[in-house]
Amino acid sequence: MAPEARIKILLKTSATALCAGVVVLSSFSLGAEAARRHYRNHHHHHPPQLPAAPLRALPYPQLPLPFEIPGAQYLPLAWADVKGWSDDDHLAAYKTFRASCRSINAQNGAAEPKAEPKALGGSLSEPCRAAKPLEITDDAKAKTFFEENFAPLRISRLGEPDGFVTGYYEPVLEGSRTQTEIYNVPVYRRPSNLFVRGYKQDSVSLPNKGPVYRKIGRRKLVPYYDRGEIEDGKIAGRGLEIAWLKDPTDLLFAQIQGSARIKFDDGSSVRLNYDAYNGYPYTAVGRILIERGIIPKEEMSMHKIREWMAQNPDGAKELRRQNRAYIFFREVNLSDKDEAVGAQGIPLTAGRSIAVDKSLHVYGTPFFIEGELPIESERAKTPFHRLMIAQDTGSAIIGPARADLFFGAGQDAGRVSGRLRHPMHFVMLVPKGLDPSVRAARLPVPDPRPTEKIAKLFPQTDPSKGMTKPAATAGSADNKNETIATAGPVPLPVPRPAIEPASEPRRPVKNRPHRQQ
Repeated sequence: MAPEARIKILLKTSATALCAGVVVLSSFSLGAEAARRHYRNHHHHHPPQLPAAPLRALPYPQLPLPFEIPGAQYLPLAWADVKGWSDDDHLAAYKTFRASCRSINAQNGAAEPKAEPKALGGSLSEPCRAAKPLEITDDAKAKTFFEENFAPLRISRLGEPDGFVTGYYEPVLEGSRTQTEIYNVPVYRRPSNLFVRGYKQDSVSLPNKGPVYRKIGRRKLVPYYDRGEIEDGKIAGRGLEIAWLKDPTDLLFAQIQGSARIKFDDGSSVRLNYDAYNGYPYTAVGRILIERGIIPKEEMSMHKIREWMAQNPDGAKELRRQNRAYIFFREVNLSDKDEAVGAQGIPLTAGRSIAVDKSLHVYGTPFFIEGELPIESERAKTPFHRLMIAQDTGSAIIGPARADLFFGAGQDAGRVSGRLRHPMHFVMLVPKGLDPSVRAARLPVPDPRPTEKIAKLFPQTDPSKGMTKPAATAGSADNKNETIATAGPVPLPVPRPAIEPASEPRRPVKNRPHRQQ
């Protein structure tokens, strides 16, 4: 066979073998990939897929504001969006607000103004200053005052759409100045051995939260007596009795309300206000009756509690002692026409004053409360939309949208307030001085040119002239004590000269004879 034919056959055979090899390798690769995929699917070596975190939606967003109330959520509103705002008696609310302003202005004028760490801080001072010279006598002007000085802000507890209200009043009770067979329940003033850290023992109206101690000797402090121990006579016979009542249930409800009027047989009376408590947390006796299934929740009221206690004297004693908190009173000099004094130190206004959580809110803050309440009867749903002023507090009032509505004194006020336990909408009126844009608009605009006093200290010349005044000569009498500050064009720096570096002369190389190997 010719050599050329042999070469052609050899090349053809080699090409066929190469193609077969490629096919075999490809099949091996595909098989290996299929095997790996099968192994992963059956042996779960692929990374697990994490479920997406669910989004938690709130009734309305938490908005950035120039203040913060712990545990609260807010929604800024326009006045047109405040339901029932135009239907209220704004003049009555304005008069109540001005009463709070008297206390606020007195604190601001003190030698050492009280620092206010709460959300609104001292911002109520500006609306109070605006209200001081105004003698508003009609509702329209009072409404305009609130709209010009405040911004409405709907507020509630985080995750809840509404707030919650209850009612309170000033009981009017029959009593005696001395102990008798009928009047044998003592009403105590604050004992001298009751001690609260950070307060003097002669301070008026000690706080209703926090630890309270009984002082033994000079240094030893122990927790104070609870309700059961006090009812059993631990502080009896020490001259602490202000008056005596018929029924321990009357005393319990006077302590819950924080004030009372006691009328004596001779026609005289005494007004009592909260002064201190024994340091134990308040426990609602109505909640215990609901939990025990004695009174259904939808039927719970102050009247129902009184009715059950009157029918079950032994059970009433045990129920009272479930609430270990005990209130001590002080006498206040008020006429029968005056309402009870709130924690702000001013007489309350029936239907306009509320008690709030004093750890969150500032006394004097206006709240517009809207909803339906059983004012006329237990089954009634009376529309309620009223601007009320925070002037009091209570140990059971906890939360950013929680209020106790004050309804006055006597049995009628007690019947209305005793059946209130209802959710309501809360709109807090925030002073416009807290709005950053309003605050910036009130800042003084700087002067475009320096004042004459500053100009004398720092004389300036017109730099556009670019001329320097000649220096004063030593012999010039006019320029003897005169200093002249001049300004001229700033000279540019001189560029570095382009000088080539001098080259060093090369050393001559000596020719040395090579050492012969």
